[in-house]
Amino acid sequence: MTHLGKELTQAQVDEKLAKHRLWSDSAPGGERLDLIGADLRGAHLRGADLRYAHLRYADLQSADLQSADLQSADLRYADLRCAHLRCAHLRGADLQSAHLRGADLRYAHLRCAHLRGADLQSAHLRGADLRYAHLRYAHLRGADLQGADLQSADLRGASLRGADLRGADLDFSCLPLHCGGQFKADGRICKQIAAHLVRIIELSEIKQPSLIVALNAYKKGWHHEDEF
Repeated sequence: MTHLGKELTQAQVDEKLAKHRLWSDSAPGGERLDLIGADLRGAHLRGADLRYAHLRYADLQSADLQSADLQSADLRYADLRCAHLRCAHLRGADLQSAHLRGADLRYAHLRCAHLRGADLQSAHLRGADLRYAHLRYAHLRGADLQGADLQSADLRGASLRGADLRGADLDFSCLPLHCGGQFKADGRICKQIAAHLVRIIELSEIKQPSLIVALNAYKKGWHHEDEF
């Protein structure tokens, strides 16, 4: 890539990154990175230091951001469709209403990230760290979340239809209870949900002894059985 939008060349972006590194280190001559609305399609930003950067509305389609440090960066409404974000550090990043359809976020660090209303349809999130992530009303249809850590994640109102959560950790997370919340799971998750269903039936004093017996037999051995 030799040109980024009408004014930004790759060399200019590199210069801005150098100044941003100085700013991050509180060194003289530093300047916080401001690329709001910039055309960065296909940009080479692998391993770049983008902490606290202003990237709101930036066009980062197909950009290479593998292992980039985007902690606490402002990426609201950014276009990250098909971007390469494998192993990227996005802890605390603001990705509200960002476009991440088809993005590669495998093993990305998204703990405490703000993803409210983000479009993550068909995104690759296998093995991603999404602990305490804010995913309310996020679009996760067809997303690959196998082995992802979603402990304490807020998924209220999220669309999970067709998403693959096999092997994911959903402990203490908030799952949506609507037709769009149907997803593919494994035995571990199904037993976990069954255990909660049994408790709800018992607390509601619904007389379904045969159903409770069947569910108890099914959930036997689930990973929180001793403390539930």
